Amino acid sequence: MRTAAKVAEDYIAVWNEGDAVRRRALLESTWTSAATYADPVAKGAGLAEIDNIIGSVQQRFPDFVFSLTGNADGHGEAVRFSWALGPRDGAAIVKGTDFVERQGDKIATVTGFLDLVPAAA
Repeated sequence: MRTAAKVAEDYIAVWNEGDAVRRRALLESTWTSAATYADPVAKGAGLAEIDNIIGSVQQRFPDFVFSLTGNADGHGEAVRFSWALGPRDGAAIVKGTDFVERQGDKIATVTGFLDLVPAAA
């Protein structure tokens, strides 16, 4: 079974993958087909909806990357980690903490919380 750190690394890799075909392959290899995702601004069920959420975030924040902050932690089927989104060499404009429930070795459920969001324009 993947470690908590590996689950978090794989999760971030999916969110950073700009090629739709490669992103879908990463999703299929690391998430269950019936996975769910929910945060304060987006909700999706199944790989197609989750893929659309990720694509929308990439369109909204072109040239930004996700990175892990701190260390992932986990026990049993649960994994928690924090992340940041911002320019590759700049300060993050969005930060969050995600809680993952695994089914076997794949992500089944993600519940995300936003810790830092940009001011509304």
